[in-house]
Amino acid sequence: MVAIILAGGFGTRLQSIIKDKPKPMAEINGKPFLEYLFQYLIINKITRIILSVGYKHEVISDYFGSNYKGVGISYIVESSPLGTGGAIKKCLLNINEKKAFILNGDSFLNISLSLLNYKYKNSNSPLLLSLKNMKKFDRYGSVEIDNFDNIVGFKEKAYREDGYINGGIYLISTSIFINYNLPEAFSFEKFIQNNFASLHPIGVRSNGYFIDIGIPSDYQRAQIEFQNFL
Repeated sequence: MVAIILAGGFGTRLQSIIKDKPKPMAEINGKPFLEYLFQYLIINKITRIILSVGYKHEVISDYFGSNYKGVGISYIVESSPLGTGGAIKKCLLNINEKKAFILNGDSFLNISLSLLNYKYKNSNSPLLLSLKNMKKFDRYGSVEIDNFDNIVGFKEKAYREDGYINGGIYLISTSIFINYNLPEAFSFEKFIQNNFASLHPIGVRSNGYFIDIGIPSDYQRAQIEFQNFL
C-alpha cells in the first residue's frame, strides 16, 4: 500500500519555534514530527511513501533521502502552492495503485489503517475519512455522520461539548477527481464539502490518540506525550 503525506506547509504559526523549517520537520524530542509518521506507517504495513513538498523541501529530502527503514520515499515538489487538493492530484499522477492513504504532515491520529482498508473494501465510496471524537472543543470544524457511518454534513468552527472532527487521514480511490473539473490549486477539504452528495464519503470513527502540532501550545504538548507513545 502507498501513502501520500502532505508536507508542504509553511508552519507560519510555529515560526517562532522552528525557524526556517517546513512544519513537518518540527522536532519532537530530537526527531522530526515526520519521522513519527513514518514509524506509524511502517507499523501499519505501508510499503511506499510519497511526500508532497514545497517550502524548504530540500530540508526534508536531505534528512530522509529515498528510503526509511526499507520503505521507499519519493518526493513530488510544488513549484507554487497547490493547496491540499492540488497537491494530492499531482501525487496521484505518480501512482499506479487503485487506492492510496492520505495523511496531513502536521497531525497524527492513531487509527488502524487496516480498519480503513476493510471499511473501504466493504463500501461503494471513493473516499473514507477518519473521524476523531472530541470533547469541549472550538479549534476545529465538526463532521456530521449518520448511524450508517455516512458523512452527511460539515459544520464551521464553534464551541461544542461533543462531536467528531476530521482526523486528517483518508483512504481514497486514485480516480477520485476524474469526473470533476478542478483548478490546478484547490483545497481537498473544500472539495469534499462541496461534493459530498456525489462522493458519498464514509466516516471511520476513532477514539485513538490525536494531536495537531500546528500551534505552539500543542507542539509543546507533543514533546511530553510522544515520549510515552511512539
